[in-house]
Amino acid sequence: MMAQHTPPLLLILLLCTPSVNSSFQPALVLEMAKILLENYCFPENLVGMQEAIQQAINSGEILQISDRKTLAAVLTVGVQGALNDPRLTVSYEPNFVPVMPQALPSLPVEQLIWLVRNSIKLDILDSNIGYLRIDRIIGEETAAKLGSLLRDNIWDKVAQTSSLIFDLRYSTAGELSGVPFIISFFSDPEPLIHIDTVYDRPSNTTRELWTMPSTIGDKYGKKKDVIILTSKRTMGAAEAVAYTLKNLKRAITVGERSAGGSVKVQKIKIAQSEFYITVPVARSVSPITGQSWEVNGVSPTVNVIAKEAVAKAKSLLAVRSAIPKVVQSISDIIRRFYAFTDRTPALLQHLQSTDLFSIVSEEDLAVRLNQDLQTVSDDPRLIIKYMQDNAAIAEEDTELYDVPDDMKSLRELVDATFKVEILPHNTGYLRFDRFVKYSVKLEELMAKKVWEPLKDTDYLIIDLRYNTGGSSISIALILSYLQDTSQKRHFFTIYDSFQNTTTDCDSLPQITGPSYGSRRGVYVLTSYYTASAGEEFAYLTQSLHCGTVIGEITSGTLMHSKSFQIEGTDIAITVPFINFLDNNGEFWLGGGVVPDAIVLAEEAVEHVHKIADFHRGLRSLIEGTGELLEKHYAIHEVALEVSKVLLSKWTEGLYRSVVDFESLASQLTADLQETSGDHRLHVFHCDVEPESLHDVPKIPTAEEVGYMIEALFKIELLPGNVGYLRFDMMADVEVVKATGPQLIKLVWSKIVNTDALIIDMRYNTGGYSTAIPLLCTYFFDAEPLRHLYTVFDRTTNTMAEVMTLPQVLGQRYGSSKDVYILTSHMTGSAAEVFTRTMKDLNRATIIGEPTIGGSLSSGTYQIGDSVLYASIPNQVVLSAITGKVWSVSGVEPHVIAQANDALPVAQRIIAARLLKREQGK
Repeated sequence: MMAQHTPPLLLILLLCTPSVNSSFQPALVLEMAKILLENYCFPENLVGMQEAIQQAINSGEILQISDRKTLAAVLTVGVQGALNDPRLTVSYEPNFVPVMPQALPSLPVEQLIWLVRNSIKLDILDSNIGYLRIDRIIGEETAAKLGSLLRDNIWDKVAQTSSLIFDLRYSTAGELSGVPFIISFFSDPEPLIHIDTVYDRPSNTTRELWTMPSTIGDKYGKKKDVIILTSKRTMGAAEAVAYTLKNLKRAITVGERSAGGSVKVQKIKIAQSEFYITVPVARSVSPITGQSWEVNGVSPTVNVIAKEAVAKAKSLLAVRSAIPKVVQSISDIIRRFYAFTDRTPALLQHLQSTDLFSIVSEEDLAVRLNQDLQTVSDDPRLIIKYMQDNAAIAEEDTELYDVPDDMKSLRELVDATFKVEILPHNTGYLRFDRFVKYSVKLEELMAKKVWEPLKDTDYLIIDLRYNTGGSSISIALILSYLQDTSQKRHFFTIYDSFQNTTTDCDSLPQITGPSYGSRRGVYVLTSYYTASAGEEFAYLTQSLHCGTVIGEITSGTLMHSKSFQIEGTDIAITVPFINFLDNNGEFWLGGGVVPDAIVLAEEAVEHVHKIADFHRGLRSLIEGTGELLEKHYAIHEVALEVSKVLLSKWTEGLYRSVVDFESLASQLTADLQETSGDHRLHVFHCDVEPESLHDVPKIPTAEEVGYMIEALFKIELLPGNVGYLRFDMMADVEVVKATGPQLIKLVWSKIVNTDALIIDMRYNTGGYSTAIPLLCTYFFDAEPLRHLYTVFDRTTNTMAEVMTLPQVLGQRYGSSKDVYILTSHMTGSAAEVFTRTMKDLNRATIIGEPTIGGSLSSGTYQIGDSVLYASIPNQVVLSAITGKVWSVSGVEPHVIAQANDALPVAQRIIAARLLKREQGK
């Protein structure tokens, strides 16, 4: 569609141009404008044009030009620029003689046959590929006259081909009425498809083009491939055919962008002058895209120069003819070998239903199928690739990991494979660069070569930095030595779809050598070279909590997969045929193991010693955290349970992944919150002793009070005599008392006489709780005093009932007027206590989001003499109504709303309640 422009711009461009004489120019322009208004196919762009013309004429800005062709060129530039339509042209042609082409249907049948035979060519190429060239789109009436000829010589023969090259490169003429027949030939009879809408401006009519339920002869249908060839010369009705079939996803277009013609263009004489204006009088809008092929043309799916289009089309058809076979081969491989048998039916169904219309090369097909399979399977190991230059598919040679039968060769293998040392600080060191297959004899030799020398070391380094894989089964042998012999453990399970076997790998029922056990530190070193079974071992070290992984992220090449070349193509599929389930029953799909401590591989041994030193003090830090919790946490029975759980997790090895104070703080915080259900418990790392959050508040000076009130409080009178009060922190009661007279004068006095009050606590994260009773008192009558809430303080082991005050400074708001409190996820601590109290006592309607569940008071305590500190809530708030603790869970609003919407929601509720009261009077 053409972009709309302001009409005065068009007229300014036209009327401010020079003229031949003072009377000719205005008349010419007025007549031209009249033609545009009556014939231009975008009349909406011409609104207000006549008024603009008259204004431009009256302005007198008309100069003279002696050359009329120059004038025509200037007018063309003006009208094209103003309406952004290159088809609009003005010409000066004194000798122009209009020629009316004879309509095809009026020609004798013999001439029609000659014309059709010269504009349509059909060949049958190798592999039963049809080649149909049409240089003129035949209209509906002509097709009706030549129905049997077209059917017998063209359409029935085309229908028998396996695929079609439809050549429109030389099609420069034709009738739009012939388009529905061609589109119908390549479509199913039902449902009918709305393919175009044509608006004709001179007649002011709109015509819809639809596919036809029946056509001359057999239909080609929707299944077989169609390639349409286009060139820069392709124009008019041929563009409509190419554009429609492309956007219906029925044909692939190959060649050059088409000419960008028009449905109908007329050359109209401007009054009695020798000037003409060429105007598009009809326009096409595709209901498929909402756009058109006019002006911009049809862009090809595959862009090649026109003379190479046929060769390209043939190669595309060769690729596309192979698609069903490729898809079937891939389906067969997945059905036979894919390890996730439960996912296979969905994958196969998806493969069969995948839309491959736009595929134009083997590489394109591989990329598309790979994307779809990855999305549906959620398995990064299932890969389809385009293998350029027939690249060889590397397969792992499992025979490399077999062990010899004779004892001498086996002993040489063990000596060559395993390197054992005792490093400084009584550190055991074991390096092996591949996992050889397990055998009883191998285990006996390893007991002497490996485990006997290492049995008395303080901790053990297992170096996998150069380990590129091997036999997964032998992993269980080494893991068995890292467990307590008294406990049988399940390590992992392997399902092999090739063998259709499931193997459970557990700790060995009996080991020959001395067990290293689970109490001492085990540190596994990794690098980017660590691969395959080496990655599995590192992964299981973390999953089983039997060691700490230090070094670089592993290679991520663990696939347990086999690759297959699709016959006759450069496409290969890699299918995982083994599933690896860890000790928790979770599938591991590879992708690299992230170490607990990420360091350069060459620095890993050095970091082991630092981490081992840190681990020596780990138990005392965990016990210290539990002791602080038992002493200070507000709910003692919860503290006892959490302390017990922390120590149990340390015993089970769940803290082996902790490598420094930061990671310990993070792990302790997670465990404290998970076990207690209290998100306020927090452990943090700090190199200097943190300052107390509740130091003695500073009383502001007289000069500071005004600034403080202006900064902290926002008040407003809303429509309906509704007060609005916002304050974003809870001040200490002593500060409130010291500033009381000013607060009454500058804040409270302006809202106390309102009919309803909105208190905005959405941005109030808390502060001091001492002023809550005073604040609440203003919203209740003097008698009787009301029990607001009860506070249990763990530090003093006391319960304190908090009541309203008998007297306050200034006027009370009272207990009868409506109060609304706005909340958000940020509302916390003392702000929550005020909100919950007003809710419990049915004194306010709470609107907004649930509050954070912050602590009324927390103490910060150093864990031992370390740089770790624990923030522990030492008070809990109990409801005056239910007697239950609520401070952990926060406040649930009466009316749930997004924080940003809370204020308008409150205003609507107030208005509705006011209306209801007035109606009840």
